[in-house]
Amino acid sequence: MTAQSPALFDEHDSRLLAEAALRSITASTARVRGEEFMRTLVRDLAKALDVTYVIAGRVIAMGDGEGIRTLAVWGGGDFLPNMEYSLRHTPCQDVTDQTMCFHACGIQADYPQDTLLVDMKAESYIGMPMIDTEGKTLGILSAIDTNAIDENKRLLALSLLSIFSARCAAELQHQEREELLEHKVLQRTEALRAAQASMVEQEKMAALGALVAGVAHEVNTPIGVAVTAASGMSAYAGQMVETLNGAKVSRSELIALAERLKGAANLIEQNLARAAELIGNFKQLAVDQGTEHVTELVLRDYVQGVVSAHSPELRKGAITVELRIDEALRARMPAGKLSQVLSNLLMNSAKHGYPDGGPGVVTVEAKTEADADGKSWLLIDFADDGVGMPPGVRERVFEPFFTTKRGQGGSGLGMHIVYTIVQQMGGRVAVDGGVERGCRFHVKLPLPE
Repeated sequence: MTAQSPALFDEHDSRLLAEAALRSITASTARVRGEEFMRTLVRDLAKALDVTYVIAGRVIAMGDGEGIRTLAVWGGGDFLPNMEYSLRHTPCQDVTDQTMCFHACGIQADYPQDTLLVDMKAESYIGMPMIDTEGKTLGILSAIDTNAIDENKRLLALSLLSIFSARCAAELQHQEREELLEHKVLQRTEALRAAQASMVEQEKMAALGALVAGVAHEVNTPIGVAVTAASGMSAYAGQMVETLNGAKVSRSELIALAERLKGAANLIEQNLARAAELIGNFKQLAVDQGTEHVTELVLRDYVQGVVSAHSPELRKGAITVELRIDEALRARMPAGKLSQVLSNLLMNSAKHGYPDGGPGVVTVEAKTEADADGKSWLLIDFADDGVGMPPGVRERVFEPFFTTKRGQGGSGLGMHIVYTIVQQMGGRVAVDGGVERGCRFHVKLPLPE
């Protein structure tokens, strides 16, 4: 009978050694997470146990059953690349059954079909399952050496691996929960973005619908006058026919009837021209808002057209618009986006700047400038002399769904649309916090080279 070799350490020394290793590894892994935690752990375990390899791996499904995808591998003094391997015919196959696996020596002989053990020149093996709080095996933490493992190292390895396999399981469970949470957040964020985009489009259509109603009402007036004048012309023409068919024709009577016909014709012409102008402005605005085509604009004329399309709403609130734009100023940009920005700024002033109606004055100034890099910009200052905005409102004015008219038809998207469009164009928009009365917006838009 062979005598048992004496232990290098007594029970007290072994406990001190285990405690020291535990404190050291706990300190080194306390402030790291994820991949860095796994790499730090396998490195420090290998040094504490004085073994060649330490592997931390996650259980995965493979074609021939379960497998392992390594999370960190320490071998021979440095980290090795991560890999995947099947659990069939390996000592780890038993570990996934939630049992500790220990082979003090002869591991290659015990598992002759495990070629990885051959490549590693493995002699001994200790493996611990990573079991989560729900009793599920998430992975494996194993220590492999090219020498046999003695009793002292076995006890130390079992102690450390049992503690840190639980810590690894907690880390993996935390990662899974984070991934699930991130997935849910991503899904809900996408759903929110889609809903917000839909609401923005609805708000644009609602604004266009309000514009249609206002223009239709405005057009009715000149059309009504023209119809009345045309009816008058018909009556005057009938009187002229009667006069010409009479026994006596008075020159003065004919002249009077001709003047009335001329007056009615002028009235029809003027009012139909007014109706055509309103319809033209509205048509241009509607067409522009449906396109992103870049075109060269005579800026003052274009802005005046946008203002004219909104004249019914502005006139109802007794709001006049002053344009301080050089008649020669031209700018190449997407007309539709610019019209949407101006439309929303105008409606914002009409609704919020003068809640009880005017009179009021809105001022639109525009100029171009080049920055230090030679890039050209269009600067638009939009101001009104209305009630203004308190600081709390000013800070949130571009937030989606923020409105001071909640329950009064305000959607909270008008100024957010302005902000979004300006950002899409590569520009910036800001509200001026230093005005004494009313509010002022500064819009800065890039001009093509």
